Amino acid sequence: MNAPVTTDVSNLLQKTEQLAHILRGLEPHLPPHALLYQTEDTIPYECDGLTAYRARPLLVALPETEAQVAAVLKVCHALNVPVVARGAGTGLSGGAMPNPLGVTLSLAKFNRILKIDKRSRTATVQCGVRNLAISEAAAPYGLYYAPDPSSQIACTIGGNVAENSGGVHCLKYGLTLHNIVKVRGFTMEGEPIAFGSDALDQPGYDLLSIVVGSEGMLAVTTEVTVKLVPKPQLARCIMASFDDMRKAGDAVASVIAAGIIPAGLEMMDKPMTAAVEDFVHAGYDLTAEAILLCESDGTPEEVEEEIGRMSEVLTRCGATAIAVSKDEAERLRFWSGRKNAFPASGRISPDYMCMDSTIPRKRLADILLAIAEMEKKYQLRCANVFHAGDGNLHPLILFDANDPDQLRRCELFGADILETSVAMGGTVTGEHGVGVEKLNSMCVQFSAEENAQMFGVKHAFDTQGLLNPGKVIPTLHRCAEYGKMLVRAGQIKHPDLPRF
Repeated sequence: MNAPVTTDVSNLLQKTEQLAHILRGLEPHLPPHALLYQTEDTIPYECDGLTAYRARPLLVALPETEAQVAAVLKVCHALNVPVVARGAGTGLSGGAMPNPLGVTLSLAKFNRILKIDKRSRTATVQCGVRNLAISEAAAPYGLYYAPDPSSQIACTIGGNVAENSGGVHCLKYGLTLHNIVKVRGFTMEGEPIAFGSDALDQPGYDLLSIVVGSEGMLAVTTEVTVKLVPKPQLARCIMASFDDMRKAGDAVASVIAAGIIPAGLEMMDKPMTAAVEDFVHAGYDLTAEAILLCESDGTPEEVEEEIGRMSEVLTRCGATAIAVSKDEAERLRFWSGRKNAFPASGRISPDYMCMDSTIPRKRLADILLAIAEMEKKYQLRCANVFHAGDGNLHPLILFDANDPDQLRRCELFGADILETSVAMGGTVTGEHGVGVEKLNSMCVQFSAEENAQMFGVKHAFDTQGLLNPGKVIPTLHRCAEYGKMLVRAGQIKHPDLPRF
């Protein structure tokens, strides 16, 4: 009976001693207001947008200068203390969840736009600058930053780099990786490091492609140089309704097969359409089983021609109704529903878990039908929204986190979606990252040898494994235990897939 109490006291003493060590190391480098360790001050940092998993950091450091960032890292490296870098906390895979024995390094104060260069069409910004703020600053020059995740009003460019974020216009303009020129920051040892360059190419390995999407495991980003693109003269959006999910999925593949690359190509199913229409009144067809939003941008002549071609393809694929935005206000209204899919879901359920995987475009209907069967199996509702053009799924599983059994079924539901995506030729993540959410699913997609190679890359940058530890790459032991659990639960539907 005394063992749990003894364990709790031991843990408390360990944390108290660890906190004292960290404070002694950091107090010479940061002012008192930049070191948060009281419970009421650290609770706001206990999770990111994935609220199902939480941990309270021992301490939150809020540096204001790069010298302070370097000092925090040097101290933590010397003391062997884990560090989790954090931006706005809008991530959806637990990538910014704190380490309970470590420091959360908040970079919220790095929020200055340093330079807009209209000649090179680039912007150099600090890592805490909001995604949308870049486009707002570039607007007077007729430029903008193309990647536009739904959280762009709040998410920061440093977080976008960590997760390789996309958005509704990533089909034509690419993900964060395709729109970044250079990343500057610090290693875990507090040494400055740069990835990429101002030139179009650089000698040596393409390390920029390694750090973008590395989820804060290789270095701490403090400054980013992004590409800017000219604002199109015109943009118009088609809203197409379908009475059958397979027809809508086939229409997506047909648009791409016709040689058309829309600025955006999104799909929502009927439950999601109903949720967002009640929230923002975007004018969606509530009788449709699925709707597609297809946008064209460019010169007026280009847009007119492309809208006509897309309308022909959609009609041929069985669209029951097609509406084309008549002006900019209506175009934004069409997109307002898609952009507000997540908050709209929050209005109809106590909690939701937003999954993120990719599949080949031709399998869109197959995965939706599979998810419908999973709803029956796990007795939970699921609303679906897709970056359909590149096969990036965002099923939102609706549940109540106050019910432990619902949380358990939600986790199994999500794992089933990811495993099925892999079985259909896809991947376990598209843009939200792995974090803590998809660690088990990485065991399904990658072999022990492949995971070991990923550990090797991390070790090359972070020999002590202190940056964001326990995320992204599963251990061999974890994969083995996950495999045993699936066998016991009878959850392995594809025996040839698990490779632990």
